[in-house]
Amino acid sequence: MTDIDHSSSSADHAISGRSIRLDNVTKRYPGQEHPAVDGVTLEIPEGQVVMLVGPSGCGKTTTLKMINRLIEPSEGRIMLGDEDVTAIDGDELRRRIGYVIQAGGLFPHMSVAQNIALVPKMLKWDKARIDARIDELLDLVGLDPEVYKERYPKELSGGQQQRVGVARALAADPPVLLMDEPFGAVDPITRHRLQDELISIQHEVRKTMVIVTHDFDEAVKLGDWIVVFREGAQIVQYDTPERILAEPADEFVENFIGSGAALKQLALRRVREVEVTDAVVAGAGGDPADALRRAKEVGHDHVVVTDSRGRPIAWPSRRALSRMQQLPTEADPSIPMVGSGATLNDALDTMLVSSAGATLVTGRGGVLEGVVDVETVMDAIRAVRDSAAERSSDAPVGTNTGTFDTVQADAPADDDAETLSDV
Repeated sequence: MTDIDHSSSSADHAISGRSIRLDNVTKRYPGQEHPAVDGVTLEIPEGQVVMLVGPSGCGKTTTLKMINRLIEPSEGRIMLGDEDVTAIDGDELRRRIGYVIQAGGLFPHMSVAQNIALVPKMLKWDKARIDARIDELLDLVGLDPEVYKERYPKELSGGQQQRVGVARALAADPPVLLMDEPFGAVDPITRHRLQDELISIQHEVRKTMVIVTHDFDEAVKLGDWIVVFREGAQIVQYDTPERILAEPADEFVENFIGSGAALKQLALRRVREVEVTDAVVAGAGGDPADALRRAKEVGHDHVVVTDSRGRPIAWPSRRALSRMQQLPTEADPSIPMVGSGATLNDALDTMLVSSAGATLVTGRGGVLEGVVDVETVMDAIRAVRDSAAERSSDAPVGTNTGTFDTVQADAPADDDAETLSDV
């Protein structure tokens, strides 16, 4: 197996997730000839992101929902760390596992703050602790608490609702986050930005995440590991994105990956791995003449205008600056911009619609980190294409009873962590 160092991007943050193991888990529905899920054994390492993919109706969502027992298994055992979750109260379990669905699943009659506070209130946190947690999480998902916490879901865009949904799922600091097609209901640009935000969040919190998606490109972008299911949740391949793209297990996996596997390799490299250059930065509402002078001094063709929190709101050219009386104060939604966790594929797509032949790069909270240009990305793409080096590693367990051989992973060391509760 290919040895992929998934800890490298987040080594400076302690793992707060817990491992999950499904042992011979089966789900039978009355009146159906075949089980919806048939004898799945699946090991999910702590602090890792595992993507469940496969054709519609293959059992991936049923498998996900059995982890928090929204669907009760007919047979088998599910372990969260060293605890058998099939032996504890379902409501208690669901307070200890974050759960995110399409459009966030927010309660429309509750404000953003009230939605996020739901589980902490059930756990009897005091008001000061809840208020601090709301502000912390809104900042984590890139929403200004002062602007958004008293708004209602109908006052939010689809992307903003999804961000609040993630914040709510993280509210009580659960070790595990389950996500069912979380970005399927938003437009492609918003989806890319939400994916980038999730990558940045995971870089900080290092939860164990299990995500169902129908989009293989999304699985490659987000996943440390990918499980490819066929009907009955039969595991065809459980491996790293790199290995699945390079060596699909069979024709079924090849067909599921689809055409352009070589291009999908671009999703294996992140913007944070390439050189980002500095930009000329000016504050919103400032003097365009001063910004223009500074851009000319260093030979830059554009100036990044940022808000009070350092987030880009405009990227005017020197020509545009020469016509301005004041620098912009309102955000331009068309700015070419990607998060540092975005893939080279995302960066290249963004550059194709940018007159600057480059894109802005943002970090946590949307704060500007710099600029990356086409030449830098193309150099990295060539490196991906030309690299043939492979190192060997074992994959986690992923089998169906009597169907596949078990491959055992070297389990990560158990980190001591504070007691975590759900959402």
